[in-house]
Amino acid sequence: MVQLVMGLKGSGKTKRLIEMVNAALQEESGSVVVIEKDKKLTFDIPYQARLVFASDYSIGTVEFFKGLLSGLHAGNYDITHIFIDNFVKMMPGVSEQDIEEFLVWLDAFSKKENVNFTVSMTLNPDEVSEKIKSYAI
Repeated sequence: MVQLVMGLKGSGKTKRLIEMVNAALQEESGSVVVIEKDKKLTFDIPYQARLVFASDYSIGTVEFFKGLLSGLHAGNYDITHIFIDNFVKMMPGVSEQDIEEFLVWLDAFSKKENVNFTVSMTLNPDEVSEKIKSYAI
C-alpha cells in the first residue's frame, strides 16, 4: 500500500506523518523506518522507529532512491512500513512524470515485498495529475 500526504508548505504534512509513525509503531509488529532529508525529526520520532537521514547518502536521483529503498528492505525483511518525509525536497528538480513513475514503482514494490509506504510531498493537490491524486489520503 502506498499513501501520499501532500499539501503546500505549512499545511501540516510532517505533523500528520509523525502521528502516523506513532500509530504504526503501536499497531504493526515489524520494523518501522522513517526517511527524512535532514535531522529535523530526531526528537519527534520515537526511538523504536529507524530514522534514516537522506542527506547522509547524497541522494540525487529517483533511481538512487529506489536503490536505497531496495537496499533497506534487502537488509531487513522485517520492515513493515517505510515513511518518507518531503520526497520532493530530497529530489530537487524532480518532474511530475518522475513522481508518477516513482509512485507506480513504489506501489509494485509494496505489493511484491509486503511493505507499506507513506510519502509526504510538498505539492499543490489541485495542480497534480489524477495518477498522483490516486495515492493521496
